[in-house]
Amino acid sequence: MSELFPGTIEGWYVLHQVVRIDWSALRSRAAEERAALVSETGDLFASLAKPDTAGWSAAFRLIGGRADLMLIHCRETLDELADVQLAVRRSRLGAVLHVEYDFTSVTEVGLYHASAEAASEAGGDLKKYQALLEQAASAEAASPHVRTRLYPDPPADMRYVSFYPMSKRRMHPDNWFALPIAERNRMMMEHGLSGRRFAGRIFQVITGALGFESWEWGVTLFAREPLDIKRVVTELRYDEASAKYGEFGDFFVGVRLRDDGWAELLAVG
Repeated sequence: MSELFPGTIEGWYVLHQVVRIDWSALRSRAAEERAALVSETGDLFASLAKPDTAGWSAAFRLIGGRADLMLIHCRETLDELADVQLAVRRSRLGAVLHVEYDFTSVTEVGLYHASAEAASEAGGDLKKYQALLEQAASAEAASPHVRTRLYPDPPADMRYVSFYPMSKRRMHPDNWFALPIAERNRMMMEHGLSGRRFAGRIFQVITGALGFESWEWGVTLFAREPLDIKRVVTELRYDEASAKYGEFGDFFVGVRLRDDGWAELLAVG
């Protein structure tokens, strides 16, 4: 018999784009064309940052040689996210960008505690379990704390970012998906308590990617001090949920580009 799945609540769709600038192609443009590119890029990202619909976009200068920028886009629907991607590709900037990595997901709140309680009350009745989960999800979705996680708005002064994908191990004997829901709830509660010690120092966005990517979740951390990112990741690695069951992809670390920073970034002399 398969183990019970936990309930989730979803919010905005999110696209992370890790891109490299073709500096040679940029230098080959005439000065007038480069000036038009910079002007158009500033206008484009000003409009994407605060769209007419819900969501936002932001650009981050990456540290390290793999790529130059990470663009993060949050939108209410997957269709709108596709439109944002196309707008960037069609722009003058898009002509000199190469996507090195991208990640499509949706903001997610996992209802592990409510799921464990529903499982206990349902006593093996799957239909009753699903009905109890739906009730819990409706109640949780109205919570201001949950809405902050579903529709995140990172503080403007948290300029530093770290993004990484992750999955839960599913190989014997450490198969997360074969554990009883109560056991998964216990570990996720411990994991959450560890993260809360960084409240006010780290703004965390968790996104679900099952069905969208080969990795199962994305984690985006915003901070005022870059060492707080290192500290929270280090501490959380020692929780059982990570130490025994966590698998992690590449990390991308950067600093937010100022609204007027495009001219300086794209200057090639």
